[in-house]
Parts: sequence; structure tokens; C-alpha cells
Amino acid sequence: MTDVRVRIAPSPTGPVHVGTAYQALFDWVWARQNEGQFVLRIEDTDQARSHEKYEEQLVQSLRWLGLAWDEGPDVGGPYGPYRQSERLSIYAEHAAKLVASGHAYPCFCTSERLAALRAEQQERRERVGYDGHCRGLAASEVEAKMQAGCAHVIRLEMPKEGACIVEDMLRGPISLQWGHIDDQVLVKSDGFPTYHLAVVVDDHLMRISHVIRGEEWITSTPKHLMLYEAFGWPRPTYMHLPLLLNPDGSKMSKRRNPTSVEYYRRAGYVPQALLNYLALMAHPPIGEEKFTLEQLTEHFDPAKINLGGSIFDIDKLGWLNGRYLREDRTPEALLAELKGWLLNDEYVGQMLPFMRQRLETLGDFVPRVAFFFARQVEPKAEDLVPKKREAAEVARMLQTVVWALDEVVEWDKDGVAEAVRRVAAHWAWPVRAVTVPLIVALTGERVGPPLFESAALLGPELTRMRLLDAMKALGGLSKKQASRLEKDWRR
Repeated sequence: MTDVRVRIAPSPTGPVHVGTAYQALFDWVWARQNEGQFVLRIEDTDQARSHEKYEEQLVQSLRWLGLAWDEGPDVGGPYGPYRQSERLSIYAEHAAKLVASGHAYPCFCTSERLAALRAEQQERRERVGYDGHCRGLAASEVEAKMQAGCAHVIRLEMPKEGACIVEDMLRGPISLQWGHIDDQVLVKSDGFPTYHLAVVVDDHLMRISHVIRGEEWITSTPKHLMLYEAFGWPRPTYMHLPLLLNPDGSKMSKRRNPTSVEYYRRAGYVPQALLNYLALMAHPPIGEEKFTLEQLTEHFDPAKINLGGSIFDIDKLGWLNGRYLREDRTPEALLAELKGWLLNDEYVGQMLPFMRQRLETLGDFVPRVAFFFARQVEPKAEDLVPKKREAAEVARMLQTVVWALDEVVEWDKDGVAEAVRRVAAHWAWPVRAVTVPLIVALTGERVGPPLFESAALLGPELTRMRLLDAMKALGGLSKKQASRLEKDWRR
């Protein structure tokens, strides 16, 4: 086998998804089993959504899990830089090579033309996709448009006939029709590369031998293989992992489950249990269901991976986590774990400025702050509905609070307060009509500490899940209702 080099390449555009941890786990295990290298690369070319704060969270979450990398933006390495935003000249150089060799071309189609094309295709019930309008432009016309400074993207010229065979380490050969694949945009009109160009260029230049990622990327692989062919580069080996699934069999999403690594850390799960459970999502037990990273590394066999996908069962994760706490921690170690989690001066000290005015005795403190430490609270539906409101409209309002809070990057009481005020303005409700259900959702009680300070201390992930639990208590929203509501909210 060639030298094994694998990478995890997340985008810092939000909280770290457990799917990222799931992929990173198998990257790490494959590298360690084969005495290879595990690389962290930050794919931060999405200017609108990438944020330094999310990169910090990403590094912290992966370090909490214990999945240390050999090369990355914080530790360096021979193939840096390891942030895509610092590699833009590399992508521009390679895109120019593709245009010069005839494998890519400038596309001057406006967003209006593309929208009209999409509408026509939908009306005719045709496959929606780019029609290759600029693919055959004469060189003189291209030159004239470039000289005139016309906005354009760079597209990869794809075959229109035949099939692409994707060789997958887990699944064998997969046949995909070229005719179903658009001429992929490689460089956006702002000059930034798309994922497809950057990932191939980076994987080649960083000598990545095995690309381990989720099966949702299988249909994109022909675009990547075409780029390898256009550049004349050897292909890496692909290993597409089965998806993590919701209980209904759909892809695991934050609409229904806690999906961020930070949620599980904040809710009191231990990293060994979370990694153990993620391994069980794809790989059969090693002796029994509770096993260590070292045991997984020793016994990992890609041939044994279950390709059907696995239901993420949070109750089973809780059972496994309980075993780690009972079986692997002495009382002294458990005390140290609790202190390192939340039972420490720093966390409790943040409560005292707004709690001390609410105390008559020291004995009042623990009951009144218990919700800060609880994994869940159980709000009553009747307490969530203010006077003159209906349960259904409160559920809709809470969903918009979730969306508003998802956009808060600097999570503090001011950021939370601004998001809540946006929701009140959207619904034309008094702010109190919004804050009353929120207090109940977060604390489980009708009366509690100041809302914005409480949410700031709970953190975004626990706050989010409590709002979703409150919506369920009110009957929830159907997918169709949520879609209509979101369209109105985003307007």
C-alpha cells in the first residue's frame, strides 16, 4: 500500500456536526492502523458563512474528542497552508490551466437567464440543469466579453454520453451516467473556487491517498474524477461511509435531533462514549458494544462496514455513556470529570450576578439553577402558551426563534436579545409574548432567572434543543408547515 494520508476538511460555517466527527473518527483510525498521517484542512472559501469563531469551535470539538491531527493550520506541516482562504492563488493558477487546455470554459450566463432556464425546464418536466449555452462560444466572442469585464464563472466541461465508473473501497464499482451531470462551476464570479475545484487541487497537492467521506458525495465524485483526468493526476482511493439516519430513515439533521458535537459535550456525554457510539453506526461491535479507540484501530476492517446506514438512537448513546461513567471512572475520577464539565468556579460564578438577588438562603441556589445543568427540562404545554395565544401559533413562533438564534455568531445576552426582538417584530407581538414561552422552554418553569443571561449561559446548542422540545410539547410542525414558515421568515 502507498503511504496513507487522509484528511478531514470541514467548513467553519456553524457548529461541528456529529457527521464531521463520524468521518474524522474513521479517518483517524485508518491513518493510525496504517501508520499514516491524519490532516486537518479548513475549507473556508464560503465568504458569507465562514467565521473564525466556528473554526475555533471546530478545533475545540475535535480536540475534546481526542482526534489529534498530524498536520493542520495550528500545527503546520509540509503541504500548507491548510486554510483554503490562504490558497486562492493556487486555485486560480489551476483553473487557468484547465481553461488553457480546453477542459474548462468561461460562462457569462446571468442569474436571470439561469433562473428562466430552470423555470422552463421545470414547466416541461425536464431534468433541471445547465444547458451548456456558453460551452460553444467562439474564442473571439469570449475574448470580447473578457475585455469588456463581463461577469463570469468558470465551468468544467463534462462528457454528455456514456458512464463514469466510481471505484469505491466499500461498494466496488458504481456506474453513474455522464449525461446527468452538469458542467460544474469551478470558479465563482467573485473569483473564489467552488468546493469541487478546491477539494481536488488540495487533495492532490497534499498527497491525500484515501478520501473518506459520507455517501452523499458519491454523485459528485465523477466531477472530481474528471478533474483528476484533466490535470493528469493519479486518483485517490474513495471510501464513502454510510449515512447517519434519523429514526424515520432520513439523513440525520438538526431539525429533529441534536446534531452538534458541542451539544453532547454540554449535555454531559463523555467523548469516549460518543466516539464508541459513532463507530457502532458503521462498524460491528468488537467483542462487545463498548470498546476503546485503540481496540477499534486494531480490529477495524472496512469490509465489515454496514452500508445500509444506521439510526442514531440517542437513548442507546445514553446507555453507553452511562456504562463509561459507571465502569471506567472511580469516584475521584468522576469528581474530576464533573469539575471539568460544569461544576467549577468559572461556570457557577457566571450565575451569581443575576441569582444572588433571588436567594433567601444558600439552600435556594441549587434548585433554582438546576436547569443550567440538566440535559433536558420538561415544559408543560399549558405553561408555554401566553394569554390570548394558541398553541399552534406559539409553536410557529418558537421555530422562528430557532432560526433567528442560528444566525447569532457572538453568543451572549445581547446577541440573544437582538434575535428575540427580531422575532417579536416579525410577528408584530409584544416582546413579552415571545419571552414568556421562552422562559418556560429553557427552564421548565413559568418563572426563572433573566431570560437573555440564562440563554447565554446555556449556550446555543442546549438552547436550540430546548426550543425544539417545547415545540414538540405544543404539537410540533409538519415539514410542509415548516417550509412555508421558513419561506415567510426569510423574505
